[in-house]
Amino acid sequence: MKNVFALFVAGMTLFVSTTGYGKIRHEFPKVNQKGRIAVVAHRGFWKCEQGGFSENSIASLKAAQDNGLWGSECDIHLTSDGRVIVNHNNDIAGLKIAEHTFAELREHKLPNGECRPSFEEYVAQASGCKTTMLVVEFKIQPSEDMEDKLVGAAVQILKHYRMFKPERVLFISFSEHICRYIADKYPKFINQFLTSDKKSDMHPSQFADKGINGVDYHYKLFLKHPEWVAQAKENDMSVNVWTVNDQQNIQKMIDLGVDAITSNEPLLVRRLLGEREFIK
Repeated sequence: MKNVFALFVAGMTLFVSTTGYGKIRHEFPKVNQKGRIAVVAHRGFWKCEQGGFSENSIASLKAAQDNGLWGSECDIHLTSDGRVIVNHNNDIAGLKIAEHTFAELREHKLPNGECRPSFEEYVAQASGCKTTMLVVEFKIQPSEDMEDKLVGAAVQILKHYRMFKPERVLFISFSEHICRYIADKYPKFINQFLTSDKKSDMHPSQFADKGINGVDYHYKLFLKHPEWVAQAKENDMSVNVWTVNDQQNIQKMIDLGVDAITSNEPLLVRRLLGEREFIK
């Protein structure tokens, strides 16, 4: 398989929308997958022996890479001493990440015996594989100032390892502030608003109007509002869906034509996609 340019990145398209705020023009990276769908390992490919059954571990990232998966997702936080740590919850063993140092948190190991990885260690592993996209989730922080610092620190690490490129990394977050911050500072990168909120005002066009160029919705939102996939695409937005683990709902997301499926069962998604899988 040719090492084609990554998901969503080949070319740029001009998006024009009219809202109550007037006419807004945004340049969004163009999805160019020709109907194929990418597979993203949720918190790495951790549900296997190779991944050590350990979410957000270096082993789980390597397992995603070794299996040729298009993407591997990870979650990052800022510690009290300004380090970026890879972990899902906002606490480790009851210790709030924002209130403790990296050294204190690192003592609590993952199920496979790994130390909690720093983002530096994670990106170092990611940088060695050009065929697996790093999907970085910026976790909500205690303040917007900390969120800005988290983004800034992560960007510096990505730059250090020559990973700060739209074909190597994309960003997701439940924080609209973070998504808008990235939209303003780094508009060429895929930047997806992440939510499981079932409120009716989650329609994608409102985020497109704010310059956010993608959505990453829980699959139950798309089951309730399947029209949102088409609406997002009409606004030239990228569409990811999480976390889809059973065959029936994976197939429904395939039928809706999303751009990427995030799953704890990435090989099941691969099997169901067959020739429709998008691979670098």
